[in-house]
Amino acid sequence: MTEDRKERQREKYRAADPAEGPLTTDQGVAVDHTDDSLTVGERGPTLMEDFHFREKLTHFDHERIPERVVHARGAGAYGYFEPYESCAEFTRAAFLQDPSVRTPVFVRFSTVQGPRGSADTVRDVRGFATKFYTSEGNYDLVGNNMPVFFIQDGIKFPDFVHALKPEPHNEIPTGASAHDTLWDFVSLQPETMHMMMWLMSDRAIPRSYRMMQGFGVHTFRFVDARGRGTFVKFHWKPKLGVHSLVWDEAQECQGRDPDFNRRDLWQAIEAGEYPEYELGVQLVPEEDEFNFDFDLLDATKIIPEEQVPVRPIGHMVLNRNPDNFFAETEQVAFHTANVVPGIDFTNDPLLQARNFSYLDTQLIRLGGPNFAQLPVNQPVVPPRTNQRDGYHQTAIHRGTSYSPNSLGGGCPAIAGADGYAFSHYAERVEGHKIRKRSESFKDFYSQAALFWNSMSDWEKRHIVDAFRFELGKVEAVHVRERTVEQLAHVDYDLASQVAQGIGVALPEPGANNHKPQASPALSFDNLQGDGSIRTRQIAVLVTDGVDTGQLTQAQEALTAQGAVVEALAPHDGKVRGADGNGYAVDRALPTVASVLYDAVLLPGGPTGTPDLASDSAAMRFVRDAYRHGKPIGALGSGVGILASLEPEGLHIASGHGHVCADRGVVTDATTGTASEEFTRAFTEAIAAHRHWDRPRVRC
Repeated sequence: MTEDRKERQREKYRAADPAEGPLTTDQGVAVDHTDDSLTVGERGPTLMEDFHFREKLTHFDHERIPERVVHARGAGAYGYFEPYESCAEFTRAAFLQDPSVRTPVFVRFSTVQGPRGSADTVRDVRGFATKFYTSEGNYDLVGNNMPVFFIQDGIKFPDFVHALKPEPHNEIPTGASAHDTLWDFVSLQPETMHMMMWLMSDRAIPRSYRMMQGFGVHTFRFVDARGRGTFVKFHWKPKLGVHSLVWDEAQECQGRDPDFNRRDLWQAIEAGEYPEYELGVQLVPEEDEFNFDFDLLDATKIIPEEQVPVRPIGHMVLNRNPDNFFAETEQVAFHTANVVPGIDFTNDPLLQARNFSYLDTQLIRLGGPNFAQLPVNQPVVPPRTNQRDGYHQTAIHRGTSYSPNSLGGGCPAIAGADGYAFSHYAERVEGHKIRKRSESFKDFYSQAALFWNSMSDWEKRHIVDAFRFELGKVEAVHVRERTVEQLAHVDYDLASQVAQGIGVALPEPGANNHKPQASPALSFDNLQGDGSIRTRQIAVLVTDGVDTGQLTQAQEALTAQGAVVEALAPHDGKVRGADGNGYAVDRALPTVASVLYDAVLLPGGPTGTPDLASDSAAMRFVRDAYRHGKPIGALGSGVGILASLEPEGLHIASGHGHVCADRGVVTDATTGTASEEFTRAFTEAIAAHRHWDRPRVRC
């Protein structure tokens, strides 16, 4: 078993317990005073002999390292991975062989465009990078929450990132893609269109890292013990389903809680609600490489799951938060070329570029070639290399540092031909040196159309709205027009709706000949998860006169299913229940907002509606929850609060003495108890996440 190997290794590097002794200098000298510098008299100059002052300030002045050029803002966690069964039929990778062996992992989630100080909920691609500390060395699966990328060849990556980053003249916008340079690049680079469809969908604003898919993006290669290769695509699927925010609330979250996703991950792990993901693979025999109407080496393409189903091979659980953000989450160094025996590359030109660029980046960001010695980056198997010296060398090496040698007994010896060592896949390659894109890479629109055709009506509305918002921020009208012309090659109706929203002429129908195909696996409607409501955040709006018995009954039923229920009131402290007893308030309404919760419950009072209808913050809370498609429950006289909002356009299901469930609005006008029927209906509404087509009828 290897489940504790990384944790035991980390233990060796933890700093001394601050409670076990006095404050010292870096040299271990005890310090008697740290609030005032050593000076000549009380108001005199500071003395250079104050070594504690100089050491303290010098260290502080050098605390920062360069942030990542992309994926600067992130959050991470430790955990473990277990295979379901041996995968020996297609790979010799040791960590995919034995279901009884847990492989330690560290996962970092991130946004791409913004700096470390940007918000979590911006519209952006999310990184999903996993470091497996395997018995054969570290394996890094460096992916995203979208299965494709913007470009096909890594030589375009500097161009893309320069266009994506803030405008060069004013460093605006931060953490956003709604600006001229990006869309200028996109409109001139049609290979981006498939990825832009994903970016304009709700995939770009995930509800939680725990509710987000991950993809390896590239086609990699599994290699078995006989040296036989199989093409492979990697998929992470969250147990809780795939869910997102909507753009309006994502923007408000940036102000209400810029750490929304980071906080969610941390708190879930601290509460013992460990995020879990299933690892699946799409496998393509090498003899079938050219059996598709796209090129497997093209990172802007997916293999539709209807053509090649995803085969589940294991699951990952994240169960431990880092001890120190900088030492671990910030200093973790991923690299696509960190592979183990049984996993190899393909000739994907974007992957080939990443295999160079990641290592090159870490050298400057982490200050030299010894970053693999940082605790978070160390493999659990002891490395034995001839690399020596350099910045931040922490190992004390002995003996020779070259190969071959006789003075060191020939050690470290080269691994024998027993299948233990990594051996590159033997692929025959020949051809002329040439700068030319393969013709098989030049279908830029059919999979973008596939994505569009796979969306439900509400998903399409959100995509149109996203294009309108983004292009509405573009000042250059010709860039707007050129982008719409590109969209016309994807879908004319999409292009027309976008054109109308941004004030440009309707485009000519695009010259496209792609088939009207769809892949149901791409729609959120088919990615709801296991149907549980674990960790969903439920807001209960309370005030004086609330029926505490009915409220407690509903709250206990929801928390028993793993939901997190918080009582919100116009003020902190307690409210006075109808029975005269105090009821504790978790948060004051002015400090929170509907966008921070997944559902809202309105309990009533036995003698009438509690005085929430007159509270503007409470009413805004309910309006926003309804507008964002969130489940709303109302009990007893709380139903009247909803009914009071109907003149404003909220169409509320209101039963008369019985439970009524109408597209996420669940009511029960009876008093005294929260029935099992109500709890069941409200739970089902929460599990469905959002309800976008609420009918205008009443029960």
